Amino acid sequence: MRLLADRPAHDLTYSDVFLVPGRSGVASRLDVALAPDDGTGATLPIVAANMNSVTGPRMAATLARRGALGVLPQDLPHAELAEAVAWVKAQSPRWDSPFVLAPGDAVRDARASVTGGAGHGVVLVEDGAVLGVVDAARLEAAAPDARLGDLADRDALLDGAIGDPHAVFTALHGSGRDFTAVLEGGVLVGTASTRSAVRQEVYAPALDAAGRLPLAAALGITGDVAGRARELAALGVDVLVLDTAHGHQEGMLRALEAVSALGLGLPLVAGNVVTADATRDLVSAGATIVKVGVGPGAMCTTRMMTAVGRPQFSAVLECADAAHGLGAHVWADGGVRYPRDVALALAAGASSVMIGSWFAGTIEAPGVLERDEDGRLFKQSWGMASTKAVQSRFGDRDPWELARKRLFAEGISTSRILLDPLRPGVEDLLDTITTGVRSSFTYAGAADLAAFRERAVVGVQSAAGYEEGKPLPVGW
Repeated sequence: MRLLADRPAHDLTYSDVFLVPGRSGVASRLDVALAPDDGTGATLPIVAANMNSVTGPRMAATLARRGALGVLPQDLPHAELAEAVAWVKAQSPRWDSPFVLAPGDAVRDARASVTGGAGHGVVLVEDGAVLGVVDAARLEAAAPDARLGDLADRDALLDGAIGDPHAVFTALHGSGRDFTAVLEGGVLVGTASTRSAVRQEVYAPALDAAGRLPLAAALGITGDVAGRARELAALGVDVLVLDTAHGHQEGMLRALEAVSALGLGLPLVAGNVVTADATRDLVSAGATIVKVGVGPGAMCTTRMMTAVGRPQFSAVLECADAAHGLGAHVWADGGVRYPRDVALALAAGASSVMIGSWFAGTIEAPGVLERDEDGRLFKQSWGMASTKAVQSRFGDRDPWELARKRLFAEGISTSRILLDPLRPGVEDLLDTITTGVRSSFTYAGAADLAAFRERAVVGVQSAAGYEEGKPLPVGW
């Protein structure tokens, strides 16, 4: 990457900069490869943040199926963590993970998980037998207390042995359906839709050495860190993320050294930091990927509470340069609001970009779907240093110790993240993000991430320049 003009004396964030188009020989967005180079095995440079309101097993599996990565939070109890990892590993790399309910359940039960939108619905199973499906459109039109079994399409079943994605699309389109259960040998293995068939053609799944979906998991830097890391590796976690708000501290360096000494053979992510010195220290202690970002997240109040942090574009640019000089990589964590921001983080040197609140308002995020006073669907989200997160993480501790921790909590404890009616699923957001980023690559004349980093030209703009780039409301 090079700057169009001399670097200003002040730090920059994503809205301060823009990409300059260059001569390109890349004919199509589909000719672009977005795979990161950080050793995680991902095929998309997108990571779902280790927030309780963002990444659970369904989010992790859905993202991995399209090539991205999800990071399970650090405060999951062992039994819940083991169950989550096992569930992700059992999911099909090809077929969508089903929402399974019983025929006696009510429509309101299904609406807690699934909303109207093409390609969504629930599968009805009783005593191990698949009895049919109810798609999201029918759920939306039915009475809340209606019995799902009375609404079932009992013929919406697809043989998992069917051929390529085009054949799946043709079979669904020919039947007049947009949602179906997929069976192999009479056993439910997933669901499919016309849209997911197209996605099978466009995206490549991330896979572990055994051909299963991969996932990452976070762990803290206190207590038996090495024991926790061994536990995660034994469960089948593919990437370890040592996570704390202030990553450039002695406790992090000791934790990194302890985990690195285990020789687990897994990518080791550590953060968060915003300087070259911190990056070099973490890499020297054993990190293969450094997580960059202090305070840019939508749920984070760190900068307003403490004045600590750094504009994210400059932080990523400096940390990536330091990491690459040592053969390591960085993830840009937080601050992205639009696909352009993801592209700019990659241009600055990030291998992948972590997304939190943007993904919290999706079907796949943990939690139930709720409706506000105007009937709009939302899910709850909260910061990982907030009172709510502290209660979740330390709720089993001595009441006096818990009270002390709650006194100094930071971050937003609850926020309603509205679902986009046109993009209710995380895959819908992936489509939007990757469409923009692929186009960014073609404007730069880059067919892959390495070429994009080399060819990207970045300019600095005024606030008015940034506003000029926003579309005007329809009907202006």
